[in-house]
Amino acid sequence: MAEVHGTCDERFAGVRDALAAQLDGDELGASIAVDLDGETVVDIWGGYRDLDRTEPWTQDTIVNGWSTTKCVLSLAALLLVERGELDVDAPVGNYWPEFSAKGKKDVLVRHLMSHTSGVSGWDPPFSITDMYDWTTSTERLAQQAPWWEPGTASGYHSKNQGHLVGEVIRRITNKTFKKFVADEIAGPLGADYQIGAAESDWSRIAPVVAPPPEPEEPLDPGSVRGRTSLGPKSSVKAANSPEWRRADMGALNGHTNARGLLDVMRTLTLGGSGPVRLSDRTVDLVFRQQSDGVDLVLMTPLTFGIGYALTPTETVPYLPAGRVAFWGGWGGSLAVMDLDRRLTITYLMNRMAPGIIGSPRSEAYTNAVYAAL
Repeated sequence: MAEVHGTCDERFAGVRDALAAQLDGDELGASIAVDLDGETVVDIWGGYRDLDRTEPWTQDTIVNGWSTTKCVLSLAALLLVERGELDVDAPVGNYWPEFSAKGKKDVLVRHLMSHTSGVSGWDPPFSITDMYDWTTSTERLAQQAPWWEPGTASGYHSKNQGHLVGEVIRRITNKTFKKFVADEIAGPLGADYQIGAAESDWSRIAPVVAPPPEPEEPLDPGSVRGRTSLGPKSSVKAANSPEWRRADMGALNGHTNARGLLDVMRTLTLGGSGPVRLSDRTVDLVFRQQSDGVDLVLMTPLTFGIGYALTPTETVPYLPAGRVAFWGGWGGSLAVMDLDRRLTITYLMNRMAPGIIGSPRSEAYTNAVYAAL
């Protein structure tokens, strides 16, 4: 059986065993971390950073976390709510006046945070490299008309949510999102988490590995799903590039490992302390339902609160009902904040599985965590 490194409370030995089993199967390299009531009970890793299996995944290995980055993006916005600097029920234009153009004056901050704004991507033509230019990409979003009536349905803001919410944060704080995370979240928490990755850290990055090819379904370029998915089209190759690592993309390019993401996201589960804290009143906003139905982009049933998906959901049936907020990244990475049980689970890996939310691997690890409770 594959070797698993790190620490694991014996009560959660099943999680360690699940990782070992998956490392003998579809997993290449991965890390899993679990916090229960303020105690880190699982902090494990194993496997390899490269397909040739010559470079072990070590304690300080980091990886591009894809859309788990959005969990930190929403946490950042909630911190500004906590400080009285942001109102989720206010129009976006109160903070970013240019955004009110083209019929968007009634788009609220919570619409951006819950994927219901009607602006789920960029009008074409728009490329991945265009995303790296913050000024141009946010100006383009400000000048777009919504693709559906804001607030009436969710359409996953897969690539641009970091630009939308990040620009609101920038207008309030005069800090780029990357700097806000470094100064206001990762720094005070001592968390190994960053938006993009400093060049000095590139040597410890595990490049992401594309999922097995699947038959490509035809996309109607005029539909919300087509416009979002094609503008721009996702690229694993791009995510391993220097340009991606230098960019500021709060929806896509957080670099960390399970322990680093756990150190950040248990703030939501436990309320945090000191400069990185959330009151019950602020946390309650997460569970204000904003949409419930088939997402216009992902085409799967989802319930969104403010900033996170909520349970129960048939899309991720292995998560329990209750005050549970979650989101994942392309290929299967996952962050679960279970407030009822004061439990936080994070999982990051380099070899991606098919699909957008969760995977058989993340299901195996999550089931093992809950079986130990």
